[in-house]
Amino acid sequence: MGAAARQVAVGPADPAVPSAQAAQAAEVYRAVQQSPAFQDIRRSYRGFVLPATAVFLGWYLCYLAAQALAPGLMRRPVAGPLNVAWLLGLLQFASTFLLTWLYARHARTTRDRAALDLRWDTQDRLR
Repeated sequence: MGAAARQVAVGPADPAVPSAQAAQAAEVYRAVQQSPAFQDIRRSYRGFVLPATAVFLGWYLCYLAAQALAPGLMRRPVAGPLNVAWLLGLLQFASTFLLTWLYARHARTTRDRAALDLRWDTQDRLR
């Protein structure tokens, strides 16, 4: 049952109360967004995600370019039926898993605690 249905079941609500609460919540969230703690969390996130994305995208585009521009190199055998193209393709999967693990570790060690503290502080301010 939605919030509007609960309000109707209880009786008419004062229309000024929800807008005052919404304005207070908006002010709290604006203050949190401008706080140094929130900016540090965002800086930490961007400091990892943007370079990691650029490196991974560059690595992927180099793989595609090698497929298109150097087919002889990509056909070169490495071990048995495994050639350079297969090896680099499998390394794409390995690098994806490695990047995911690095992201999770970075989030856990640098951002999660700060974000949780900020969340609790925000919830306390909204009460």
